[in-house]
Amino acid sequence: MIIKFESKSARVKGLSFHPRRPWILASLHNGIIQLWNYEMNAYLDKFDEHEGPVRGVCFHNQQPIFVSGGDDYKIKVWNYKQRRCVFTLLGHVDYIRTTSFHHKFPWILSASDDQTVRIWNWQSRKCISILTGHNHYVMCAQFHPENDDLVVSASLDQTVRVWDISGLRRKNTEPNSAMMDERKNTQSSLDLFGCADAVLRHVMEGHDRGVNWAYFHPTRPLLVSGADDHTVKIWRMNDSSAWLSDTYRGHYKNVSCVMFHPRQQCVLSNSEDKSIRVWDMNKKTGVQVFRRENDMFWILAAHPTLNLFAAGHDSGMMIFKLERERPAYAVHDDIIYYIKDRFVRKLDLTTTALKDIAVVQLRGEGTLSKPNNISYNPAERAVLVTTRAAYSTDKNFYELYIIPSDTNNDSKPGSPEFKKSPGVTAIWVGRNKYAVLDKNQPPVVEIKNMKNEVCKKIPVPKCNEIFSAGTGMILLQNSELVTLFDVQQKRVLAEVKVSKARSVVWSHEMGRAAILSKHSIMICNRSLEILATFEEIAKVKSGAWDESSNTFLYTTSNHIKYALTTGDNGILRTLQAPLYLTKVKNNQLIFLDREGKVRVLSVDPTEYRFKLALINRNYDEVLMMVRNSKLVGQAMVAYLHKKGYPQIALHFVKDEKTRLALALECGNIDVALEAAKVLDIKTGWEKLGELALLLGNHQVVEMAYQRTKNFQKLAFLYTITGNKEKLRKTLRIAATKKDESSHYWTALLLGDVVERIRALKSRGLFSLAYWTALNHGLTEEAEQLKELMGDQQFQNVEQEQDAKLLCPPPPLFLLEENWPRLTVSMSVFEGPHLKNQPSIARANGGTGLTVPVVDFDVDPTEGGWGDESFHLEQDNLVEKSEEAPAGKGWEIEDDIELPLDMEDAATNAASDAGEGFFVVPTKGHSVSHQWTSNCQLPIVHVNAGSFETAARLLQSQIGVVNIEPFKHLFLAAYSKSHVVYTALPILPPLNFHPMQDQKNNKRPNLVPAVGITITDLIQKLQDCYQLTTLGKFPEAVEKFRNLLLHTPLLLLDNKPDITKAQELISLCREYILGLQMDLFRKELPKENADDRVRGCELAAYFTHCGLDAVHLILTLRTAMNLNFQLKNYASASSFAKRLLEMGPKPDTAQQTRKMLKVCQEKLVDEHSMEYDEHNPFLICAKSYKPIYRGKPEVKCPFCSASYKPEFTGELCTICMVAEVGKDVIGLRISPSQFR
Repeated sequence: MIIKFESKSARVKGLSFHPRRPWILASLHNGIIQLWNYEMNAYLDKFDEHEGPVRGVCFHNQQPIFVSGGDDYKIKVWNYKQRRCVFTLLGHVDYIRTTSFHHKFPWILSASDDQTVRIWNWQSRKCISILTGHNHYVMCAQFHPENDDLVVSASLDQTVRVWDISGLRRKNTEPNSAMMDERKNTQSSLDLFGCADAVLRHVMEGHDRGVNWAYFHPTRPLLVSGADDHTVKIWRMNDSSAWLSDTYRGHYKNVSCVMFHPRQQCVLSNSEDKSIRVWDMNKKTGVQVFRRENDMFWILAAHPTLNLFAAGHDSGMMIFKLERERPAYAVHDDIIYYIKDRFVRKLDLTTTALKDIAVVQLRGEGTLSKPNNISYNPAERAVLVTTRAAYSTDKNFYELYIIPSDTNNDSKPGSPEFKKSPGVTAIWVGRNKYAVLDKNQPPVVEIKNMKNEVCKKIPVPKCNEIFSAGTGMILLQNSELVTLFDVQQKRVLAEVKVSKARSVVWSHEMGRAAILSKHSIMICNRSLEILATFEEIAKVKSGAWDESSNTFLYTTSNHIKYALTTGDNGILRTLQAPLYLTKVKNNQLIFLDREGKVRVLSVDPTEYRFKLALINRNYDEVLMMVRNSKLVGQAMVAYLHKKGYPQIALHFVKDEKTRLALALECGNIDVALEAAKVLDIKTGWEKLGELALLLGNHQVVEMAYQRTKNFQKLAFLYTITGNKEKLRKTLRIAATKKDESSHYWTALLLGDVVERIRALKSRGLFSLAYWTALNHGLTEEAEQLKELMGDQQFQNVEQEQDAKLLCPPPPLFLLEENWPRLTVSMSVFEGPHLKNQPSIARANGGTGLTVPVVDFDVDPTEGGWGDESFHLEQDNLVEKSEEAPAGKGWEIEDDIELPLDMEDAATNAASDAGEGFFVVPTKGHSVSHQWTSNCQLPIVHVNAGSFETAARLLQSQIGVVNIEPFKHLFLAAYSKSHVVYTALPILPPLNFHPMQDQKNNKRPNLVPAVGITITDLIQKLQDCYQLTTLGKFPEAVEKFRNLLLHTPLLLLDNKPDITKAQELISLCREYILGLQMDLFRKELPKENADDRVRGCELAAYFTHCGLDAVHLILTLRTAMNLNFQLKNYASASSFAKRLLEMGPKPDTAQQTRKMLKVCQEKLVDEHSMEYDEHNPFLICAKSYKPIYRGKPEVKCPFCSASYKPEFTGELCTICMVAEVGKDVIGLRISPSQFR
């Protein structure tokens, strides 16, 4: 039995699978109906309008509705899309036990404690039939899954009844006038005398007590029932009679529910004896038993199409399968061997027909135990078939078969001689030898020959499974590790931490391995060094290597995906049902489904081959794919942008906003200008202007400023380029638009005093205008202002004696062309051969556009500087020049014959010029990027500023789930990781990263210098000791915890320092545990004896913490005094003896001896404590209770504090950062720990 999903809730009384979606409904005893997604382990919704327990629930097979019935006598029909109850059916007068839909008609069947079974029409919302005859509670009623006319009901009156409702079907589906009249006449007597349309066909009596459940077989004339007499009975029936066929005994309490397996000859039952049992109908015996410790089972449900079952119990429900559905297969070159219907079949992929043939027939029946694994040996043409019994781990076995050499399509294979032995797994390790795992204690791997004789036995580390790893090698798997083991040398070669690996897929040359777990994939090399890790939400099913590209393809429950060794992955195709990938051949994937049928699907490998070409810098292949393929989508654009290839991403984008952003990022002015013209938004032009200014393309800058109407920037641009003519036009435009600020600013740049005075006058600043005119010698203008405003306003304005005209220096020359730039080799992704339109000519070999000077005059009568003023003609300049008709003025001929030596000289000159271009070197990686790429130590990622990856490393290494306490440590470490200095005053500040071993900087992987060392932490430990001695326990706990959090952020070089760090963690843990325990003791009330006893227990536990001798003496004195006050003289005597052994001060020793003398006279404890000093124990850091040796415990993965198992998954109370019981790889604080 394989459990696929479990939920925790109140008692589950009803279950129903959705026919198509991975959903299940669970009706609870507390009145709530829960909706779960069992594939995603997600709680989707709840429905809670019932009052009291809900005992029946059922999905409709087509409509988005379900029905429920409860102890409030109500049947409710719900719409799960609208998340509400649509309507309620009333009629029953007691508890409703079950509700179900008819598979074809709009009917609902309900059974109730009012001793009736009712049929309702959910479209008309009326009761159409009442089935009466039972004289006790009706516990169950079901429609036949195939026959439209049969209903079965089970009751506590010890009977099972089968009803014929063919009359009801005819009346409701084939109405006529006579039947309608009869229906009207008999409608009034329905409630009193029952329905004449439902006829009782069979009454089956045989149970000694009440019957709880009855169930139809889907295809055969059989019934199964379970009752309070602890038995399961099989009934056979025909049209005229029914009789008892078989009785299954095994349950020892009431049987709650029974059902037939929809696809196999077996019966499932559950009971109040806390067990689920599977019965073989052929052998008529039980073959599987599943038990729970504390929960009784109440309900069973089967999925209508999948091999899934659900069972509800006292504390929730679970979904399970009886056996593994994955087909067993083995791949050798282009041949696949797999098992189907008790035959080993061979599929040759070299043939065009892809037809499989049976080569060996397996022995045995194997009804409920499918082969788990198959291993093929091409040298001996032999297969090892491993079978694991689903109901008993002691009955696992393997079989050795030799494949006949004369197999062909026509001959039916026989059952050749075979050898069978017990074993968990059998795999080939040589030409004629194979390894068998024996899980006895200690585990042993047996090496056997072709005669099934044991050659040698090899003790191996604890493992649950073995996988093939080539000749002479095996992989050992346990719950935490996968280990590479050499069976010749009998030693471990390498290991990698993988949680519960399920299978291993090797590449063809055995150079790489993909280790598959339930929700993860880890790709390693031959030495088990991790290359990439991938996490999946859905379950990973299978995988195979694409040998042409070294890409791993794998399937999940819903998708076909690919995984690259660089860490990238993606989706190739969606699956409707799980498939198991066996082989990748060209662009075709060969699968096996759960029935063992061969399926072939085609996929497009362009996406992952494109990524591989980018990673390998194979730009020719990338260029070919860009030209010919149809790679589209935001995911591809995001990937290229993330990897630093925005120029390639431009070819996949049609959205102009995205094109503009990518073009700006890669500095492609041409594409950015085209996108900005199409968008024509202010922000786009502003960003384009910033980039163009940075690249020295002042002509595009001018266009951007014109489109955004930024007069001040435009005026400054004209000033620095020396274009005074356009600057004067800008002045006139500003004056026309009455923009006084821009008017004055432009006049100031031009040195035009008259325009400055005019701008000041238009603003009403007459005093400044007068002062300007006076100082610049414009006496007529000054007199006019004086006459206009009067003398009094200007009486305080005086002329400056040394006044000079403020005017910018005249330009040396007019800068009409763009700033000259280096001629660089164009990227293959920016060439004209990738564009649909011819590229715009570049000026001076640069990247800027040649924008002609445009003369724009302003007519003051037109008002402001409107949009029409800047609709420049340059958008169409290129097109106009190309479309102009060729005249006869230019007498240029291209067919002039030149001497051969002249042509060669011209060719050589052109080639020499091309080779002399300067090529900009590729940008390297920053120091921070090198740190994070080359090292997996958390402190290195912190110093690089990559806090997120540092947090993930801490989570995987020491189980940190609360990163908040590390925040100030991260910031402090990062602030020390780089130095900022100024080389020259005109240069921006430079960053310097201090390194360890700075003198020997030839090493490729330098690591940063860390500000705190293990010596510093040991020195700080003295301050913690001092606080503890002074009794400042809260401050001491804070200091110890701060020390503890510093240890994962160390960077150590040698093993002695690593040992010191581990000892420091242990010491901090013991002190924090003891001090927190003592603080808890002091907070306990002292009123009653139980609290005082608890205080003595805590004081006694404190004496067993690993403290320094000085502090241990203090804890022993406290425990001795508390027990003496409580009159626990025996315990006090024990503490006194331990105290004297520690050698205390003379006065303390004298006082202790006096107390010991008194205690030895009475040597009894008046109060019993949960404390046994002679039995070694650890202290639970959450409950402060002892965990004696041999008892189960879980530990904090960081500080190793001990906890009782019920605290698994909680936050550690010692370090306050790690999750208790989390599976991690361990603390890593030195590069040597990765070797």
